[in-house]
Amino acid sequence: MSFIARWVVTTIACAVAIWLVPGIVPIGGTWVGAVFCALVLALLNVTVKPVLQALAIPVTIATLGIFYVVVNAFVLELASWLSRNIFHAGIAIDSLFSAILGAIVISVVS
Repeated sequence: MSFIARWVVTTIACAVAIWLVPGIVPIGGTWVGAVFCALVLALLNVTVKPVLQALAIPVTIATLGIFYVVVNAFVLELASWLSRNIFHAGIAIDSLFSAILGAIVISVVS
């Protein structure tokens, strides 16, 4: 899948997470926030996420894969922070539970 197609799918997934998860709010408009957060999230999924997954292999094995959701939530939180500070648009995540639930929604929709 090309980067543009992956970006569009991730944008739709972020918009669904904004709509479904009560602790995730858009900054800069619903679609604008989802677009910029999805851009940063797509870049982090290519660069940072494989390194985090490799470092978390022992914990992921010990928890039978449940820790993978925590890694996804951390990457979503990092994408949220970066998109708000670089583009001044993105999403704001209120709590860890909202980040975990948002990561699950984005994984299911994607």
